[in-house]
Order: sequence, then structure tokens, then C-alpha cells
Amino acid sequence: MHSSPIAALCPAAAETRMPVPYPYPAPQSNPQSYPQPYLRPKGRSGRGLGLSFTLPGDVRSAFIGRTVVAAALEAHGLAPYVWPAMHVVDELVAVTARMSPGRELYVSLRQRDDAVRLLVWDQHPHHADPDLATLCETRRRRALWLLAAVVDDWGGEWGVSEASSPHAGIKSWVVLPR
Repeated sequence: MHSSPIAALCPAAAETRMPVPYPYPAPQSNPQSYPQPYLRPKGRSGRGLGLSFTLPGDVRSAFIGRTVVAAALEAHGLAPYVWPAMHVVDELVAVTARMSPGRELYVSLRQRDDAVRLLVWDQHPHHADPDLATLCETRRRRALWLLAAVVDDWGGEWGVSEASSPHAGIKSWVVLPR
């Protein structure tokens, strides 16, 4: 079994599941050699930016999340959001990957009504023990202190909640206004 130098934040996840080795090749050192995503060009009418993708449940996925979010915001003429959104997605992906190691993460980026919304959903299981659930939620919120500072500085909002039925897991979201 693979062991990781980065421990799971959730005590139950640490006991039951260790992360598997990262199944993808390491990021290349030359950004020009990265595959270029297809993104709708700037200036085209529509409802705004809407992007969803799934990442492996590994802290190294934060690099991929940052890269995708920055490229999408730039392509849609939302360059002022790049700096805070990159920090937000980096923190959300890294922390959620540590809450549910080895399980896929869903990332959603939307721009509507003069605001950018980021959501990361992880497959963290519901804890039947209330003390364990409280400990888990406290660890998650404490781990997101940098995200809280960036969002507060930008004048936005953020939160964490359980996913709606029939889905299981936790949704962490951020709204960054213009």
C-alpha cells in the first residue's frame, strides 16, 4: 500500500483509506508544451462562463485546477479574477483532496450576474458520530484559513455544506463579486 507524507485531515479517512500513487505523469516544465484547451473566445455573446471538470483526489491536482481556472477566466475576458480564483481553487482542491484522499473531486466555475462562483465537491462520507463530524468540519474550516483571507479581501463569500440528496459528500463554494 502506498503511504503519503501528507496525512488525511479527516481522522476516519486516515484510518480507512490511504491515497493511491498519482496516476498521471508529472506536469511538464515547459508551459508552451501543454495541450491547449478549447475555450470559447472573448466577446462572444452567451450566458457567461460555465466550466466543470473532475480531478483526481490528490493534492497535486491543485496545479491542474489553477491552470484550468486561469485559462478559462483569461479566455472569457475575466482576467481581474485570475489571482483570487487561482488561490481559491488551489486551497479548495488541496484541502478537499486531504479530506477524501484517493477519491475524485468535482470542480465547477461559473460567471453569472457580475460574480464568479467556484464550487468543489468531494466524496467525503457522512459521519454518524457527531463528535467525529464536528472534528472533521473544524479541521476543514481551519485548513481553509488562507482561502478565507483571500475571499474576505476580495469582498466575497464562502462556505461549506453537505451535498444535496441523492449525492453524498461535501460542497465547498466561493463567490467573488466584481
